[in-house]
Amino acid sequence: MSEISIQSGVTPPDKTKPWVLSITDLIDAPGASEQVEVSWPAPAELSVPLLGIERDSAMQVDIRLDSVHEGILVSGTVEGTLTGQCSRCLDPITETVTIDIQELFQFEHDPMLESDEQHLVEHGLINIEPIMRDALVTSLPFQPRCSPDCEGLCDQCGVRLEDAGPDHHHEQLDPRWAALADFASGNVNEETSSENSEQQEKR
Repeated sequence: MSEISIQSGVTPPDKTKPWVLSITDLIDAPGASEQVEVSWPAPAELSVPLLGIERDSAMQVDIRLDSVHEGILVSGTVEGTLTGQCSRCLDPITETVTIDIQELFQFEHDPMLESDEQHLVEHGLINIEPIMRDALVTSLPFQPRCSPDCEGLCDQCGVRLEDAGPDHHHEQLDPRWAALADFASGNVNEETSSENSEQQEKR
């Protein structure tokens, strides 16, 4: 008979909270399975800079729990709505994301593995939030785009290049001709006259 893992000093999951499932019916029943379809609120900080899932927004969970000799195998999908900002044009982003999850929750701690490399059945409960979080956050781009071919913003005036059109450009004046341009516009004459006036006043 498999024992339900109980680690000293570890607080068991709260079975009344989202993302926590009771698997007592699957213990000592290799080959048994259970399908779970539920909507749960998104936990906090489910994001990367510029993109993420808003806290408490609905996430659709569709997973299968399979009882095996070593523990409970969790596999399936989790779906949520991403919101954020395009890293190139700063336009808002809203899109649906679906992630695949698969993880074995072991009945017993494996001394050959690091603690953070394994998930355990605790008091007949499993908490799938950590595996969902890891799968989602690691899949998010750090430089999200509103579309793959987003051209971004003009670095001169800040207008969105896709809206500005192909003819949008700014005249780039060679610094070597800047003095000549000032002279042609009369700026040099005005500055020279001002300097001469100041010198005459000093005399």
